[in-house]
Amino acid sequence: MGSLQKKSGDLNMKKRVLAIGMWLICMMSIAQTKTTLTPADYVNVFMGSSGDHGQLSPAASYPFSYMSIVPQTYPKTHTGYEYYAKEFRGFAHTVFEGVGCRGSGGNILVKPFLDRPDDVLEKISQAGTAGSYAVQFSNKIAADFVVGEKYGQHIYSFPKGYHGLSIDLSYSLSNGFKNAAYSISGNTVQGWVEAGTTCGAGVYKLYFYLSVNPSISWQETANNQLMAEWKSQAAEKITLKIGLSSVSAAYAKAAIPTSSFAEQQQQTKKAWNEALQRINVSGAEPKKSLFYSLLYRAIQSPYNTSEPDGTYRANDGSLQKSKEPYYNGWSVWDNYKTQLPLISLAYPDRFSPIARSLAQLYLYGKKDYATATEPSNTVRTEHAVVVLLDAYRKGVTIDFNKIYEPLKKEIDGLDFSKPDKALESCYDTWAFAEICSILNKTAEATTYKQKALTYKDYWNKDFKDLTKRDVDQMQARGLYQGTIWQYRWFVPFDVDGLIKLTGGTADFIDQLKTFFSKDLYNHANEPDIQAPAMFNATSAYPLSQYWMHTIAADTIVQYYFNDNSKGIDPFVGPVYKNQPRALLRTMDDDGGAMSAWYAFAAIGLYPAVVGEPVYYLHVPQFQSIDLPVSGHIRFRIHVKNYTPGHKYIKSLSLNGKPYHKNYLFHSDIMKGGQLIIETTESLIGANTQLETWRSSYQ
Repeated sequence: MGSLQKKSGDLNMKKRVLAIGMWLICMMSIAQTKTTLTPADYVNVFMGSSGDHGQLSPAASYPFSYMSIVPQTYPKTHTGYEYYAKEFRGFAHTVFEGVGCRGSGGNILVKPFLDRPDDVLEKISQAGTAGSYAVQFSNKIAADFVVGEKYGQHIYSFPKGYHGLSIDLSYSLSNGFKNAAYSISGNTVQGWVEAGTTCGAGVYKLYFYLSVNPSISWQETANNQLMAEWKSQAAEKITLKIGLSSVSAAYAKAAIPTSSFAEQQQQTKKAWNEALQRINVSGAEPKKSLFYSLLYRAIQSPYNTSEPDGTYRANDGSLQKSKEPYYNGWSVWDNYKTQLPLISLAYPDRFSPIARSLAQLYLYGKKDYATATEPSNTVRTEHAVVVLLDAYRKGVTIDFNKIYEPLKKEIDGLDFSKPDKALESCYDTWAFAEICSILNKTAEATTYKQKALTYKDYWNKDFKDLTKRDVDQMQARGLYQGTIWQYRWFVPFDVDGLIKLTGGTADFIDQLKTFFSKDLYNHANEPDIQAPAMFNATSAYPLSQYWMHTIAADTIVQYYFNDNSKGIDPFVGPVYKNQPRALLRTMDDDGGAMSAWYAFAAIGLYPAVVGEPVYYLHVPQFQSIDLPVSGHIRFRIHVKNYTPGHKYIKSLSLNGKPYHKNYLFHSDIMKGGQLIIETTESLIGANTQLETWRSSYQ
């Protein structure tokens, strides 16, 4: 008995040693893996892809490209995909991520089939990375996808049996299909499709060229529907390659490279890494995954729609030529406060042609939403004038003389009929007045300045009195979205004047405190997303540090939602979660707007005013942030006593010297250097002696 016990004990000891050894090997492997992870490896492409919690998809995508191979499911969300759905309808090639209405895109649907073309595809597993997507179905068909800038490759692995592919050129999200034309030549199909832009406001046209291998002849099965059948009953792999272009099918064909699937995966991952590491962060792994998953969303649009030789189609459908990339695919009303400023900061080389592309719209019939001849899917472009002023003040060359007349026409036609429209129009008018000053048009600058300052009349009429019963009601008094409480903070170009209208600094602080303490803030939409940073304009700036941290990383109470409702029961919890149901209910990412808000919150900077090159400071979510702003010039932010619960700034130093301001200029960052932040957990320990900055327009 003793001998048996001893042998059993030895055996158990060996098992324990083996288990410990295996655990150590596992931990060493994980540690090694962690040290070799790239920013693209941290991206969770499934974040926000379920329900009305972001309206995002796991599409294989490429930075700033309209080529996205996006799975289409039943049921679906705005992207055509639902994470928890099992039934797949096929794979489309465009999607505008995160937008409202009912979504848009979804062009050129390809579906693999086994035995019968109408067989249901039932998902049993899926995987996705930045640039790639793969899915396995219950009928043993496996599908793998990768994309390049204007190119996509499908590989379908079929088991034994009759199999093939079907193509529906008339498929699109939101029933947006308009027209198509195509020609077949052996195993290739080329042509174009037209579909409605987001919210159906305009029409875009995309040219395509696709081929399959092994070679097969396509059959027309219905209007704008094709099928390819492989008679072989053997298991085999079928490759489909597709190119897209806004210019012609010939350019679409030229977009298809000779690289293999694996080679394209490497090239696309490299492109994503080059883009994502323009903001390098170091810190806890879960936070890094959340950060890069959101930064990924902030740089999917606008789209580079020009060809390598500079040819592009303008928004009037005409062919043009440019010496730099031309971009389209705008959601400016949604993302001009956050996403476009983030691009200006982290991607200045891209932001210059993006801003000039936005300016070019005025030469070819810009509309607030979209024209009938767009070169790609798009949403809306209100507040473009503010973005152009912001770009100019950040060093981008903009030829305002060239676009002055159409720009003036737009400003003269602004809508002041509703309280929110009036404040937004005053902001645009201010930007135009500033542009007039840049052009030395003194008389016009004075005229439009006075018009911009009429915001005070509108504000006193509708936003001053907070005792009225409708001030917390969504769409009260004809508001487009939001409440009187939420829109009253929207005078970004003259916060000094706004403070005076509220009764002075003390009253402004008290009213802003009330706004947050009574849970009147709405992070599910954009109208008031600048409000958390507005304490920065006063001596109460530590409260902005508190709210930027809380909304980004802590629990909030949310009564308002993006379906213009005020809930009886609130949402309580974190806004940003790295999971399929990621954002608040009804919270669209809106072309990267909400992802970019988080990115700014995470790196310790926030735009004070779009149109003024100033950033407010707060405590980052990471110990260090590295911005390679230009060539070898880098700007670093380091939190020397980083602790996750610390929300407040205790002290600052810039380039080795004590720094006594709660803001930085864009030029400070672009020159390179290092900002060191010392933090504290308690508001009592926060530095309250920093110099503040606020916009003023008198």
